Amino acid sequence: MEHKKKLMKEQLPKERIKNFNEVPFGLTEAQAVAEASRCLNCRNPFCVKGCPAEIDIPAFVQAIKNKKFKDAIEIIRKTNNLPAVCGRVCPQEDQCEKFCILGKKGAPIAIGYLERFVADWEMAQANSLKPSTANPKPITAAHHKVAVIGAGPAGLTCAADLANMGYDVTIFEALHSPGGVLMYGIPEFRLPKKIVEKEVGNITGLGAGLKLNYIIGRTKTIGDLKKEGFKAFFIATGAGLPNFLGIPGEELNGVYSANEFLTRINLMKAYKFPEYDTPVNIGEKIAVIGAGNVAMDSARCALRMGAKKVYIIYRRSREEMPARAEEIERAEEEGVIFNLLTNPVRITGDEKGNIKEMTCLKNKLGEPDEGGRRRPIPIPDSEFSIPIDTVICAVGNDPNPLLVSTVKEIITGKRGNIVADEEGRTSVEGIFAGGDIVTGAATVIAAMGAGKKAARAVDKYLKGL
Repeated sequence: MEHKKKLMKEQLPKERIKNFNEVPFGLTEAQAVAEASRCLNCRNPFCVKGCPAEIDIPAFVQAIKNKKFKDAIEIIRKTNNLPAVCGRVCPQEDQCEKFCILGKKGAPIAIGYLERFVADWEMAQANSLKPSTANPKPITAAHHKVAVIGAGPAGLTCAADLANMGYDVTIFEALHSPGGVLMYGIPEFRLPKKIVEKEVGNITGLGAGLKLNYIIGRTKTIGDLKKEGFKAFFIATGAGLPNFLGIPGEELNGVYSANEFLTRINLMKAYKFPEYDTPVNIGEKIAVIGAGNVAMDSARCALRMGAKKVYIIYRRSREEMPARAEEIERAEEEGVIFNLLTNPVRITGDEKGNIKEMTCLKNKLGEPDEGGRRRPIPIPDSEFSIPIDTVICAVGNDPNPLLVSTVKEIITGKRGNIVADEEGRTSVEGIFAGGDIVTGAATVIAAMGAGKKAARAVDKYLKGL
């Protein structure tokens, strides 16, 4: 069996760097059935244990094998309200596929590709906005009003599960479009926005209300919502406050946080300027600091915005890079230059305050740090400079303190994240939290898992259990 990544056809690198269209085309029906037929249908399916969304993976895979695609999507939607999203951006290689028995001697089942296939099949049907599995319980007087703050993966998942339980749910979103990081962070060529819009439509179709341009902590506080009759709250505002390097020259023109850069391109559609009025002037030589998925997204967007050279500057080696292997490979295919074991130390500008170059040091790896990765150690006298027009910092995010500052009783960690237990309970009765606001920047599927756990905890709380 050839490697699973060869299953889907893709745009050629030289073509795709000129557009924002989705890179892989998805499986054909024949490919999906053939791939599903490889499943051993294990009596003790370890793949399920690796799925935060709790999908019955063997059941939906067997349904695809038997060409029962409607059954397959119904099985998935019993526990996952964002299958078309997960099939594209979930790191299956580190979760469900990692535990596939076939992976011990060859390629594991391409579970993510199969999930994408059947979700796309559903969307191609006439009733795509009203999945047959959407059968929420009617809202009753006994089922109280619940506020979900943030329309990202965690918030959408929690809202959908609570709506299915019969609760009167309202989602409050600060931006003008729902989806959170799915809309502002992940580029069109990895996750088309029409996919997100349809998945959100499925969730609001369950009965969840949605209020946009609504900043809890500014438009209204949690205290205000309590006066309006809301009995429980799930905070899922993510981690959207960007970190910077703390080196000289970060104040120069042309230094972006990855948040700003990707939001301009994805949510504000800068790649369609002047049709949309958000320009991004980046020049020809771009340095992206970091090596996670956000860094890869930034680098690949820069190429599509017209950059001639794009560098990934990362202080460790390839083995320590946190991005998905698939995204690293695609970035390399597209021509991104990787400067590994490299640490930026200053940015130099011209007399007009524009970036001229970045000075870096080479590193070597020492002993593992508290996170288990080998610590980068600067090599003396290894300084060198790279001519640069733009620097994009993709070195992580912290939670925005606005909402939490209006609820003084909530206990937070040293980086401003909300402290919550495994089921999302915070230090304040009736207030739950999950996703990046608790864990720091993590994966879409981890946030969804947190939303599912919190929905069950909210249900228990409101039932007095």
